[in-house]
Amino acid sequence: MPYRWTSEPDAPTQLLHLWPHQSLPARGMAAFVLATFTLLLIPTMPLLGTPLLWGLLPFTLLAVWGLYFALQHNYRARQITELLSLSGSTAQLVRTNPKGDTQKWECNRYWTQVTKYEKDGPVPHYITLKGMGREVEIGAFLSEDERIALYDDLNRALRR
Repeated sequence: MPYRWTSEPDAPTQLLHLWPHQSLPARGMAAFVLATFTLLLIPTMPLLGTPLLWGLLPFTLLAVWGLYFALQHNYRARQITELLSLSGSTAQLVRTNPKGDTQKWECNRYWTQVTKYEKDGPVPHYITLKGMGREVEIGAFLSEDERIALYDDLNRALRR
C-alpha cells in the first residue's frame, strides 16, 4: 500500500506517511524509452544510405523526445507526500506538493472528524479531515480500495 504507519499503535505519537503509487521506476523508464527508440528504428533500417532516412529521422527523434518528456512530467507530478502526525492532543497534516511547497493543517485530535464521501467528491470514496473550521483532503491520489482501508485506519487511530 502507498501508505504506512511508521510508529507503534501504542506510541505517544503516531505517524502516517502517504505517497502516490510509483509503477514505473527510473530504470524501467530508461529501458522503455530505449526499447521504443529501437523499435522505431527497425522500419528505417532499409532506408540507410538514402536521403529519405534524413527526412524520417527528425520525426522519430521527436516522437522519442515527446515520450521521454511526458514520462518525466508524469514522474515529477507524482512527487507528492502527505504526513499525518497524531500526538496526544494534536492532529497535524503536512502535504508536500510536487513543486516543493508545503501545506499544513492542525487541529485538536479530539475534535477531528474523518469523513468519507462515497460519490460526492472528485474521486470515489473521497476522504477528508475536518477540524478548526477547515476541511482538508487526505490520500486523494490513492486507489479506491486503498482509500476505503485508509478511512478505517484513520477512524481507529483517532479513537485511541
